[in-house]
Amino acid sequence: MPATDTTLRDLVRLRRVRDRIDREYAQPLDVEALASGIGMSAGHLSRQFRAAYGESVYAYLMTRRIERAMALLRRGDLSVTDVCFEVGCASLGTFSTRFTELVGVPPSVYRRQAAGELRGLPSCVTKQVSRPVRNREAP
Repeated sequence: MPATDTTLRDLVRLRRVRDRIDREYAQPLDVEALASGIGMSAGHLSRQFRAAYGESVYAYLMTRRIERAMALLRRGDLSVTDVCFEVGCASLGTFSTRFTELVGVPPSVYRRQAAGELRGLPSCVTKQVSRPVRNREAP
């Protein structure tokens, strides 16, 4: 099989992994499970995913979880702990650390600030202006 066919086949499988993460972010997902779902080894999936998308599978998953957490925190009716578990994180410490890395403030601070700053904006605008920055680029 020519190299381009292999590359295209791998890209299709990587897109399936990304789509699955986007859909099932709140489920317990790990590289092994994702890799077996597309017939790749975990190591190969990790290398290919990073090469294609510029970040690890875990980083992509956590970004999806943090995006959803931001929306839940803006609603204001759940505690930070409840939001943590709602988006599929098992550790409040890991959730808070990653949230702070991506958003620039801890989840409790974001919850307080978002209640006032984003009130009255349409949800489509809120989602765009509050999207977390990827690859640890928050100021």
